[in-house]
Amino acid sequence: MVDVAARAGVSVKTVSRVVNNAPYVQPELAQRVLAAVAELGFRRNHLASSLRSGQATATIGLLIEEIANPFYATIAGAVAEVASDHDTMLLIASSEEDPAREQQLLRDLCARRVDGLLVVPAGEDHSFLQSEVDLGTPAVFLDRPAGELRADTVLLDNRGGARAGVRTLVEAGHRRVGILLDSTSVYTMRERLAGAREALAAAGAAIDDRLVRDGIRDPGTAARVVGELLDQPDPPTAFFSLNNRISLGAVEELHRRGSTAALLGFDDFDLARLLPYPFTVVAYDTRALARAAAELLFRRIAGDPSEPRSLLIPTDLVERGLPGR
Repeated sequence: MVDVAARAGVSVKTVSRVVNNAPYVQPELAQRVLAAVAELGFRRNHLASSLRSGQATATIGLLIEEIANPFYATIAGAVAEVASDHDTMLLIASSEEDPAREQQLLRDLCARRVDGLLVVPAGEDHSFLQSEVDLGTPAVFLDRPAGELRADTVLLDNRGGARAGVRTLVEAGHRRVGILLDSTSVYTMRERLAGAREALAAAGAAIDDRLVRDGIRDPGTAARVVGELLDQPDPPTAFFSLNNRISLGAVEELHRRGSTAALLGFDDFDLARLLPYPFTVVAYDTRALARAAAELLFRRIAGDPSEPRSLLIPTDLVERGLPGR
């Protein structure tokens, strides 16, 4: 700014008023300043300005689990739209399901003086953020709740969706249901498993724990496990896959074998309707989840002092896959 002022023959204060779009600057002076700005390639440093003034930085941080996952990519896209509506820059980081990495990334985002945080948590203890929240950095958690921290939360109705889906299997006469999941250390997996247990228990058909398989993190493993369960003397007549990657592997193996087993999957996904096996999906609006969390964060940034809220995004059952097995 000193260089621009010298080139334009004005004071630094006048340069400041022009680059900050302040009113009542003489047009002739404004033109001189803008010409000097263009000539020197001046760019306003928003972070330095905020550090000096104590004002907002017009940035927010989003911490997700895995950038390559379409679910999180959709979340990032929807949050970016809301941030743009508020003239705010979005910084995105990926924890890769590592609690230690999550903590370091959240501390780094706070060190960059973001105005607020959106977090898909990996760990179960977020008390380390309490001092940042107390100092005025709001945090909203989505998809999974915070641990050891009172904070706004936007979740899917995981338990209700799973319960409704498994109820349809029960109503179709299925009592032996294979349950395929990633890990019970993940909140969403625990909730979906609990919903399945509730639906079966209501029908007087408790889950056979020998049919519950975890540690399934990719379609190939899912296909193998489905095959193992189908080879049992008393195999499941239906399967419930607790995420879309598991559903892909289940469809592959069921189709390969020409099976008649029913399949219910949590999470809708692109091209699901074109898979060569009919199945039911517990679907939801990922963009609604992300936008609700982002809008809530911007209300907090604007000064909303109300108690932390918990919002629940509903699910629905939709038919996918090609008919006629």
